[in-house]
Amino acid sequence: MKKIKNPWLPLLEEGYNCFACAPTNPHGLKMEFWEDGDEVVSLWHPSPDYEGWLGTLHGGIQSTLLDELGGWWIGRKMQTSAMTTNLNVKYRKPVTSAAGETLELRCRLKEQKRAFVILEMTLAHNGEVCTSAEATYYCFPKEKALKDFRFQPFELEE
Repeated sequence: MKKIKNPWLPLLEEGYNCFACAPTNPHGLKMEFWEDGDEVVSLWHPSPDYEGWLGTLHGGIQSTLLDELGGWWIGRKMQTSAMTTNLNVKYRKPVTSAAGETLELRCRLKEQKRAFVILEMTLAHNGEVCTSAEATYYCFPKEKALKDFRFQPFELEE
């Protein structure tokens, strides 16, 4: 796996504060991402700050993790910006939010129809898939992504 550079870091002083991936958001998830062949992966460490029920990761946080993962897949693999048009999440079993444990999130392409990309994602704990999702994203033309969303290329670290 190769780590994906966060292309938004130069915008920290301008207000980049994404709840999911900004490293300086004190309440954020601080996600990081890797490329693993055709997949984009995030290894994330839950905290009690994101619990729903006692010791259990909140379902809304799980959805956020998976949706952000899809956005980074689009950024890296399609090299453009996108917006989520549909996110269908299946909660298969509770995810404990014990500190120090690692969740593995994976995303891969299911299909592409013109500007729409359908992705499949999983969230695994201790090697077992606890949550899965299928999401549809509308990919903006690259010119629009550059002009309106300040898109920066998603590159790998060396």
